[in-house]
Amino acid sequence: MNKRLLCWIIGLLLALPGRAQTSLYFPPTTGTTWAGTTPQSLGWCQPQLDTLLNYLGRQHTKGFIVLKDGRLVVEQYYGTFTRDSLWYWASAGKSLTATLVGIARQDGLLSLTDSASRFLGRGWTSAPAAKERLITVRHQLTMTSGLDDTPPAPCDNESTQAACLLYQADAGTRWAYHTGAYRNLQPLLARASGLTINQYTNQKLANIIGMSGAWVNDVYYSRLRDAARFGLLILARGSWNGTAVLRDTAYFRQMTTPSQTLNRGYGYLWWLNGQPSYMLPQSQLVLPGPLVPTAPADMIMALGKNDQKIYVVPSLGLVAVRLGQSAGQPKLALSSFDTELWRRLMATVQCRPTAAATPARRLSLAPYPVPATDELTVPLEAAWGRVNLRLFDALGRCVRQSAGQAPYQLIPLRGLPAGTYYLQALDSQGRIIGTNKVIH
Repeated sequence: MNKRLLCWIIGLLLALPGRAQTSLYFPPTTGTTWAGTTPQSLGWCQPQLDTLLNYLGRQHTKGFIVLKDGRLVVEQYYGTFTRDSLWYWASAGKSLTATLVGIARQDGLLSLTDSASRFLGRGWTSAPAAKERLITVRHQLTMTSGLDDTPPAPCDNESTQAACLLYQADAGTRWAYHTGAYRNLQPLLARASGLTINQYTNQKLANIIGMSGAWVNDVYYSRLRDAARFGLLILARGSWNGTAVLRDTAYFRQMTTPSQTLNRGYGYLWWLNGQPSYMLPQSQLVLPGPLVPTAPADMIMALGKNDQKIYVVPSLGLVAVRLGQSAGQPKLALSSFDTELWRRLMATVQCRPTAAATPARRLSLAPYPVPATDELTVPLEAAWGRVNLRLFDALGRCVRQSAGQAPYQLIPLRGLPAGTYYLQALDSQGRIIGTNKVIH
Protein backbone atom coordinates (compact mmCIF):
# COMPACT_ATOMS: atom_id res chain seq x y z
CA MET A 1 0.00 0.00 0.00
CA ASN A 2 1.18 3.54 -0.78
CA LYS A 3 2.86 4.95 2.34
CA ARG A 4 1.09 8.30 2.01
CA LEU A 5 -2.30 6.55 1.66
CA LEU A 6 -1.55 4.38 4.71
CA CYS A 7 -0.70 7.46 6.80
CA TRP A 8 -3.92 9.12 5.63
CA ILE A 9 -6.02 6.10 6.66
CA ILE A 10 -4.35 5.92 10.08
CA GLY A 11 -4.91 9.63 10.59
CA LEU A 12 -8.57 9.27 9.64
CA LEU A 13 -9.06 6.41 12.10
CA LEU A 14 -7.42 8.38 14.88
CA ALA A 15 -9.72 11.32 14.20
CA LEU A 16 -12.86 9.22 14.52
CA PRO A 17 -14.74 9.09 17.84
CA GLY A 18 -13.99 6.15 20.07
CA ARG A 19 -15.88 2.89 19.79
CA ALA A 20 -17.99 3.60 22.86
CA GLN A 21 -19.29 6.82 21.30
CA THR A 22 -19.96 5.47 17.78
CA SER A 23 -21.91 2.51 19.18
CA LEU A 24 -24.19 4.65 21.31
CA TYR A 25 -27.93 4.76 20.69
CA PHE A 26 -29.72 8.11 21.09
CA PRO A 27 -33.49 8.16 21.58
CA PRO A 28 -35.58 10.55 19.46
CA THR A 29 -35.87 14.03 20.94
CA THR A 30 -39.67 13.87 20.86
CA GLY A 31 -42.16 11.18 21.77
CA THR A 32 -41.72 8.26 24.13
CA THR A 33 -39.81 5.87 21.87
CA TRP A 34 -36.64 4.61 23.49
CA ALA A 35 -35.03 1.41 22.25
CA GLY A 36 -34.16 -1.11 24.89
CA THR A 37 -32.32 -4.33 25.48
CA THR A 38 -32.88 -7.08 28.02
CA PRO A 39 -30.60 -7.79 30.97
CA GLN A 40 -30.40 -11.42 29.80
CA SER A 41 -29.04 -10.44 26.36
CA LEU A 42 -26.22 -8.58 28.13
CA GLY A 43 -25.41 -11.55 30.34
CA TRP A 44 -26.79 -9.84 33.44
CA CYS A 45 -28.47 -11.93 36.12
CA GLN A 46 -32.15 -11.42 36.83
CA PRO A 47 -32.11 -12.67 40.46
CA GLN A 48 -29.45 -10.10 41.38
CA LEU A 49 -31.39 -7.42 39.50
CA ASP A 50 -34.56 -8.33 41.38
CA THR A 51 -32.62 -8.05 44.64
CA LEU A 52 -31.35 -4.60 43.61
CA LEU A 53 -34.80 -3.33 42.63
CA ASN A 54 -36.35 -4.62 45.86
CA TYR A 55 -33.57 -2.93 47.83
CA LEU A 56 -34.18 0.38 46.02
CA GLY A 57 -37.88 0.14 46.79
CA ARG A 58 -37.13 -0.25 50.50
CA GLN A 59 -34.86 2.80 50.32
CA HIS A 60 -37.64 5.22 49.32
CA THR A 61 -36.72 5.31 45.65
CA LYS A 62 -39.23 6.85 43.25
CA GLY A 63 -37.57 6.02 39.95
CA PHE A 64 -34.51 4.10 38.78
CA ILE A 65 -33.16 3.73 35.28
CA VAL A 66 -30.11 2.06 33.73
CA LEU A 67 -28.88 2.60 30.16
CA LYS A 68 -26.35 0.41 28.39
CA ASP A 69 -24.79 2.23 25.42
CA GLY A 70 -27.86 4.45 25.43
CA ARG A 71 -30.45 1.65 25.37
CA LEU A 72 -32.91 1.08 28.20
CA VAL A 73 -32.10 -1.96 30.28
CA VAL A 74 -33.90 -1.09 33.51
CA GLU A 75 -36.73 1.38 34.08
CA GLN A 76 -38.51 1.01 37.38
CA TYR A 77 -41.02 3.26 39.13
CA TYR A 78 -42.29 2.94 42.68
CA GLY A 79 -45.59 3.85 44.31
CA THR A 80 -47.49 6.56 42.47
CA PHE A 81 -44.39 7.86 40.68
CA THR A 82 -44.62 7.40 36.89
CA ARG A 83 -42.69 8.10 33.70
CA ASP A 84 -44.31 11.57 33.60
CA SER A 85 -43.70 12.49 37.24
CA LEU A 86 -41.37 15.40 37.99
CA TRP A 87 -38.72 15.37 40.71
CA TYR A 88 -35.92 17.66 41.78
CA TRP A 89 -32.25 16.99 41.07
CA ALA A 90 -31.04 18.91 44.15
CA SER A 91 -27.26 19.37 43.86
CA ALA A 92 -27.05 16.97 40.92
CA GLY A 93 -28.08 20.11 39.03
CA LYS A 94 -24.63 21.52 39.77
CA SER A 95 -23.22 19.17 37.14
CA LEU A 96 -25.74 20.49 34.61
CA THR A 97 -24.60 24.01 35.44
CA ALA A 98 -20.97 23.01 34.89
CA THR A 99 -21.88 21.74 31.43
CA LEU A 100 -23.67 25.02 30.64
CA VAL A 101 -20.61 27.01 31.75
CA GLY A 102 -18.52 24.96 29.33
CA ILE A 103 -20.92 25.81 26.51
CA ALA A 104 -20.73 29.51 27.42
CA ARG A 105 -16.95 29.29 27.40
CA GLN A 106 -16.80 27.66 23.98
CA ASP A 107 -19.15 30.37 22.65
CA GLY A 108 -16.83 33.08 23.95
CA LEU A 109 -19.28 34.45 26.51
CA LEU A 110 -16.86 34.02 29.39
CA SER A 111 -13.46 32.76 30.43
CA LEU A 112 -12.79 30.56 33.42
CA THR A 113 -10.20 33.10 34.56
CA ASP A 114 -12.75 35.92 34.56
CA SER A 115 -13.42 37.40 37.96
CA ALA A 116 -17.00 36.58 38.94
CA SER A 117 -17.38 40.28 39.70
CA ARG A 118 -17.21 40.99 35.96
CA PHE A 119 -20.73 39.56 35.67
CA LEU A 120 -22.10 39.81 39.21
CA GLY A 121 -20.82 43.32 39.94
CA ARG A 122 -18.83 44.53 42.90
CA GLY A 123 -20.13 43.61 46.31
CA TRP A 124 -21.73 40.28 45.41
CA THR A 125 -19.97 39.02 48.55
CA SER A 126 -19.03 40.58 51.88
CA ALA A 127 -15.36 39.83 51.26
CA PRO A 128 -12.92 42.74 51.03
CA ALA A 129 -12.94 44.12 47.47
CA ALA A 130 -9.43 42.88 46.70
CA LYS A 131 -10.30 39.37 47.91
CA GLU A 132 -13.61 39.32 46.05
CA ARG A 133 -11.84 40.14 42.78
CA LEU A 134 -9.71 37.02 43.23
CA ILE A 135 -12.76 34.75 42.90
CA THR A 136 -12.99 33.52 39.31
CA VAL A 137 -15.50 31.41 37.43
CA ARG A 138 -13.12 28.46 37.84
CA HIS A 139 -13.14 28.90 41.62
CA GLN A 140 -16.94 28.70 41.61
CA LEU A 141 -16.79 25.54 39.49
CA THR A 142 -14.24 23.88 41.77
CA MET A 143 -15.68 24.90 45.17
CA THR A 144 -12.53 26.88 45.96
CA SER A 145 -14.02 30.38 46.30
CA GLY A 146 -12.55 30.77 49.77
CA LEU A 147 -15.91 31.98 51.09
CA ASP A 148 -17.18 30.64 54.41
CA ASP A 149 -19.32 27.54 53.81
CA THR A 150 -20.67 27.67 57.40
CA PRO A 151 -21.75 31.30 57.85
CA PRO A 152 -23.49 32.23 61.10
CA ALA A 153 -27.30 32.25 61.39
CA PRO A 154 -29.58 33.33 59.89
CA CYS A 155 -27.35 32.45 56.92
CA ASP A 156 -26.59 28.88 55.85
CA ASN A 157 -24.56 26.98 53.25
CA GLU A 158 -27.11 27.74 50.52
CA SER A 159 -27.49 31.48 51.15
CA THR A 160 -26.63 33.67 48.17
CA GLN A 161 -27.02 37.11 49.73
CA ALA A 162 -23.85 39.15 49.88
CA ALA A 163 -24.16 39.44 53.66
CA CYS A 164 -23.91 35.64 53.91
CA LEU A 165 -20.91 35.22 51.59
CA LEU A 166 -18.08 35.90 54.00
CA TYR A 167 -14.36 35.81 53.34
CA GLN A 168 -12.50 32.94 55.00
CA ALA A 169 -9.46 32.27 52.78
CA ASP A 170 -8.02 33.44 49.49
CA ALA A 171 -9.69 31.90 46.45
CA GLY A 172 -7.96 28.72 45.36
CA THR A 173 -6.42 27.91 48.75
CA ARG A 174 -9.34 26.08 50.41
CA TRP A 175 -11.86 23.50 49.13
CA ALA A 176 -15.29 23.59 50.75
CA TYR A 177 -18.64 22.42 49.41
CA HIS A 178 -20.47 25.75 49.30
CA THR A 179 -23.81 25.89 47.52
CA GLY A 180 -24.26 29.63 48.06
CA ALA A 181 -21.11 30.48 46.12
CA TYR A 182 -22.04 27.97 43.39
CA ARG A 183 -25.58 29.32 42.97
CA ASN A 184 -24.21 32.65 41.80
CA LEU A 185 -23.10 30.87 38.62
CA GLN A 186 -26.71 30.94 37.42
CA PRO A 187 -27.13 34.74 37.41
CA LEU A 188 -23.58 34.89 36.06
CA LEU A 189 -24.60 32.73 33.07
CA ALA A 190 -27.76 34.79 32.60
CA ARG A 191 -25.83 38.06 32.47
CA ALA A 192 -23.13 36.63 30.21
CA SER A 193 -25.72 35.31 27.73
CA GLY A 194 -28.49 37.89 28.04
CA LEU A 195 -30.96 35.05 28.61
CA THR A 196 -32.70 33.63 31.65
CA ILE A 197 -31.14 30.45 33.01
CA ASN A 198 -34.09 28.42 31.66
CA GLN A 199 -33.84 30.01 28.21
CA TYR A 200 -30.11 29.37 28.09
CA THR A 201 -30.48 25.76 29.27
CA ASN A 202 -33.19 25.01 26.73
CA GLN A 203 -31.57 26.71 23.74
CA LYS A 204 -28.06 25.40 24.29
CA LEU A 205 -28.70 21.92 25.66
CA ALA A 206 -32.17 20.67 26.61
CA ASN A 207 -33.91 21.22 23.25
CA ILE A 208 -31.05 19.51 21.42
CA ILE A 209 -31.17 16.31 23.47
CA GLY A 210 -34.93 16.23 24.09
CA MET A 211 -34.62 16.99 27.80
CA SER A 212 -37.74 18.54 29.29
CA GLY A 213 -37.18 20.23 32.63
CA ALA A 214 -36.91 23.59 34.35
CA TRP A 215 -34.96 25.50 36.97
CA VAL A 216 -37.15 26.57 39.90
CA ASN A 217 -35.41 28.66 42.57
CA ASP A 218 -31.99 27.48 41.35
CA VAL A 219 -32.99 23.78 41.50
CA TYR A 220 -33.60 21.69 38.38
CA TYR A 221 -36.77 19.55 38.08
CA SER A 222 -37.41 16.93 35.42
CA ARG A 223 -38.67 13.44 34.69
CA LEU A 224 -36.47 10.40 35.26
CA ARG A 225 -35.83 9.91 31.54
CA ASP A 226 -34.72 13.54 31.19
CA ALA A 227 -32.01 12.98 33.78
CA ALA A 228 -30.99 9.84 31.86
CA ARG A 229 -30.73 11.90 28.66
CA PHE A 230 -28.32 14.26 30.38
CA GLY A 231 -26.28 11.29 31.61
CA LEU A 232 -26.18 9.92 28.04
CA LEU A 233 -24.93 13.29 26.76
CA ILE A 234 -22.04 13.07 29.22
CA LEU A 235 -21.37 9.43 28.33
CA ALA A 236 -21.05 10.65 24.71
CA ARG A 237 -18.56 13.29 25.89
CA GLY A 238 -20.82 16.22 25.15
CA SER A 239 -22.25 15.07 21.80
CA TRP A 240 -25.78 13.99 20.90
CA ASN A 241 -26.32 11.81 17.86
CA GLY A 242 -23.64 13.59 15.86
CA THR A 243 -24.36 17.10 17.21
CA ALA A 244 -21.61 18.56 19.39
CA VAL A 245 -23.40 20.23 22.30
CA LEU A 246 -20.27 20.72 24.40
CA ARG A 247 -17.63 20.61 21.69
CA ASP A 248 -14.85 22.08 23.87
CA THR A 249 -12.98 18.82 24.50
CA ALA A 250 -10.39 20.48 26.74
CA TYR A 251 -13.13 21.81 29.01
CA PHE A 252 -14.89 18.44 29.09
CA ARG A 253 -11.66 16.76 30.16
CA GLN A 254 -11.07 19.36 32.88
CA MET A 255 -14.68 19.04 34.07
CA THR A 256 -14.43 15.27 34.53
CA THR A 257 -10.93 15.00 36.06
CA PRO A 258 -9.54 16.40 39.33
CA SER A 259 -9.90 20.17 39.10
CA GLN A 260 -7.53 21.07 41.93
CA THR A 261 -5.16 19.34 44.35
CA LEU A 262 -7.18 19.95 47.52
CA ASN A 263 -9.99 17.50 46.75
CA ARG A 264 -8.98 14.93 44.14
CA GLY A 265 -12.53 13.56 44.09
CA TYR A 266 -14.00 16.73 42.57
CA GLY A 267 -13.96 18.08 39.01
CA TYR A 268 -16.01 21.01 37.79
CA LEU A 269 -19.11 20.38 39.92
CA TRP A 270 -18.84 16.63 39.20
CA TRP A 271 -17.82 14.00 41.75
CA LEU A 272 -15.06 11.63 40.58
CA ASN A 273 -14.59 8.03 41.61
CA GLY A 274 -11.29 6.14 41.58
CA GLN A 275 -9.13 8.93 43.00
CA PRO A 276 -6.57 8.34 45.78
CA SER A 277 -8.35 10.70 48.18
CA TYR A 278 -11.44 12.87 48.51
CA MET A 279 -13.24 15.35 50.74
CA LEU A 280 -16.92 15.49 51.66
CA PRO A 281 -19.39 18.33 52.21
CA GLN A 282 -19.28 20.00 55.63
CA SER A 283 -15.85 18.55 56.41
CA GLN A 284 -12.25 19.54 55.92
CA LEU A 285 -10.94 16.00 56.36
CA VAL A 286 -9.05 14.47 53.45
CA LEU A 287 -10.10 10.82 53.25
CA PRO A 288 -8.38 8.02 51.33
CA GLY A 289 -10.36 7.12 48.21
CA PRO A 290 -12.13 5.98 46.21
CA LEU A 291 -15.49 7.61 46.85
CA VAL A 292 -17.49 4.49 45.90
CA PRO A 293 -15.22 1.44 46.25
CA THR A 294 -17.81 -0.95 44.80
CA ALA A 295 -18.14 1.01 41.54
CA PRO A 296 -15.84 1.27 38.51
CA ALA A 297 -12.93 3.64 39.00
CA ASP A 298 -13.83 5.82 35.99
CA MET A 299 -17.36 6.60 37.22
CA ILE A 300 -18.30 10.27 37.42
CA MET A 301 -21.31 11.38 39.45
CA ALA A 302 -23.86 14.18 39.64
CA LEU A 303 -25.06 13.91 43.23
CA GLY A 304 -27.76 15.71 45.20
CA LYS A 305 -29.03 15.62 48.75
CA ASN A 306 -31.57 12.98 49.72
CA ASP A 307 -29.84 10.63 47.28
CA GLN A 308 -30.55 12.11 43.87
CA LYS A 309 -28.02 10.32 41.63
CA ILE A 310 -26.83 10.49 38.03
CA TYR A 311 -23.97 8.03 37.47
CA VAL A 312 -21.92 7.78 34.26
CA VAL A 313 -19.47 4.90 33.68
CA PRO A 314 -17.65 5.25 30.32
CA SER A 315 -15.76 1.94 30.60
CA LEU A 316 -19.03 -0.02 30.80
CA GLY A 317 -21.18 2.28 28.66
CA LEU A 318 -23.54 2.70 31.60
CA VAL A 319 -25.75 5.53 32.79
CA ALA A 320 -27.75 4.97 35.98
CA VAL A 321 -30.16 7.44 37.58
CA ARG A 322 -31.89 7.23 40.93
CA LEU A 323 -34.46 9.81 42.08
CA GLY A 324 -36.43 9.71 45.29
CA GLN A 325 -36.51 10.52 48.95
CA SER A 326 -33.57 10.01 51.26
CA ALA A 327 -32.43 6.40 51.45
CA GLY A 328 -32.18 6.78 55.19
CA GLN A 329 -28.60 8.02 55.15
CA PRO A 330 -27.41 11.55 55.95
CA LYS A 331 -28.98 14.11 53.64
CA LEU A 332 -25.64 15.04 52.06
CA ALA A 333 -24.93 14.28 48.41
CA LEU A 334 -22.72 11.25 49.07
CA SER A 335 -23.50 8.41 51.48
CA SER A 336 -23.01 4.69 52.01
CA PHE A 337 -26.12 4.25 49.85
CA ASP A 338 -23.91 4.81 46.79
CA THR A 339 -21.61 1.99 47.85
CA GLU A 340 -24.47 -0.41 48.51
CA LEU A 341 -26.32 0.45 45.30
CA TRP A 342 -23.21 -0.22 43.22
CA ARG A 343 -22.35 -3.40 45.09
CA ARG A 344 -25.73 -4.76 44.03
CA LEU A 345 -25.63 -3.32 40.51
CA MET A 346 -22.17 -4.75 39.80
CA ALA A 347 -23.34 -8.13 41.11
CA THR A 348 -26.11 -7.89 38.51
CA VAL A 349 -23.80 -6.83 35.68
CA GLN A 350 -21.09 -9.38 36.51
CA CYS A 351 -23.61 -12.11 37.35
CA ARG A 352 -22.06 -12.98 40.68
CA PRO A 353 -23.57 -13.62 44.12
CA THR A 354 -24.71 -10.60 46.09
CA ALA A 355 -22.82 -11.30 49.27
CA ALA A 356 -23.95 -9.53 52.38
CA ALA A 357 -22.02 -6.34 52.96
CA THR A 358 -19.59 -6.53 55.84
CA PRO A 359 -19.36 -3.15 57.51
CA ALA A 360 -15.86 -2.07 58.41
CA ARG A 361 -15.16 -2.24 62.12
CA ARG A 362 -14.74 1.24 63.55
CA LEU A 363 -12.50 2.53 66.29
CA SER A 364 -14.39 4.54 68.88
CA LEU A 365 -12.27 7.67 69.14
CA ALA A 366 -12.82 9.49 72.43
CA PRO A 367 -9.87 11.88 72.90
CA TYR A 368 -9.66 13.97 76.05
CA PRO A 369 -9.63 16.47 77.69
CA VAL A 370 -12.44 18.45 76.09
CA PRO A 371 -11.53 21.13 75.29
CA ALA A 372 -7.87 20.17 74.96
CA THR A 373 -5.09 22.55 75.97
CA ASP A 374 -1.41 21.55 75.76
CA GLU A 375 -1.85 17.87 75.01
CA LEU A 376 -4.46 15.49 73.64
CA THR A 377 -4.80 11.94 74.98
CA VAL A 378 -6.21 9.39 72.54
CA PRO A 379 -7.25 6.04 74.08
CA LEU A 380 -6.53 3.08 71.77
CA GLU A 381 -7.74 -0.50 71.66
CA ALA A 382 -5.18 -3.31 71.76
CA ALA A 383 -7.04 -5.21 69.03
CA TRP A 384 -6.12 -2.54 66.49
CA GLY A 385 -2.39 -2.85 67.01
CA ARG A 386 -0.46 0.15 65.78
CA VAL A 387 -2.71 3.05 64.73
CA ASN A 388 -1.75 6.15 62.75
CA LEU A 389 -3.27 9.37 64.02
CA ARG A 390 -3.59 12.60 62.04
CA LEU A 391 -4.88 15.96 63.27
CA PHE A 392 -6.28 18.41 60.69
CA ASP A 393 -7.06 22.09 61.10
CA ALA A 394 -10.20 23.80 59.78
CA LEU A 395 -8.56 24.25 56.36
CA GLY A 396 -7.90 20.53 56.03
CA ARG A 397 -4.15 20.80 56.63
CA CYS A 398 -2.47 18.02 58.60
CA VAL A 399 -0.86 19.79 61.56
CA ARG A 400 0.07 16.82 63.73
CA GLN A 401 0.78 13.17 62.92
CA SER A 402 1.86 10.28 65.10
CA ALA A 403 1.58 6.53 65.44
CA GLY A 404 0.76 4.66 68.62
CA GLN A 405 -0.88 1.63 70.19
CA ALA A 406 -2.84 0.68 73.30
CA PRO A 407 -3.47 1.91 75.86
CA TYR A 408 -3.17 5.48 74.52
CA GLN A 409 -1.21 7.95 72.40
CA LEU A 410 -0.39 11.58 73.23
CA ILE A 411 -0.60 14.34 70.64
CA PRO A 412 1.08 17.66 71.56
CA LEU A 413 -1.00 20.77 70.85
CA ARG A 414 1.41 23.48 71.96
CA GLY A 415 1.86 26.14 69.32
CA LEU A 416 -1.44 25.45 67.57
CA PRO A 417 -3.98 28.29 67.38
CA ALA A 418 -7.20 27.86 69.33
CA GLY A 419 -10.06 26.50 67.28
CA THR A 420 -11.71 23.37 65.88
CA TYR A 421 -9.62 20.44 64.65
CA TYR A 422 -10.40 16.98 63.30
CA LEU A 423 -8.75 13.80 64.50
CA GLN A 424 -8.45 10.88 62.10
CA ALA A 425 -7.30 7.31 62.88
CA LEU A 426 -6.01 4.93 60.20
CA ASP A 427 -5.15 1.25 60.46
CA SER A 428 -1.96 -0.37 59.14
CA GLN A 429 -3.49 -0.59 55.63
CA GLY A 430 -4.27 3.12 55.51
CA ARG A 431 -8.01 2.68 56.00
CA ILE A 432 -9.85 5.25 58.10
CA ILE A 433 -11.22 3.55 61.19
CA GLY A 434 -12.32 6.53 63.22
CA THR A 435 -12.79 10.30 63.23
CA ASN A 436 -13.70 12.87 65.86
CA LYS A 437 -13.82 16.63 66.37
CA VAL A 438 -11.34 18.24 68.74
CA ILE A 439 -11.72 21.64 70.35
CA HIS A 440 -8.42 23.31 71.30
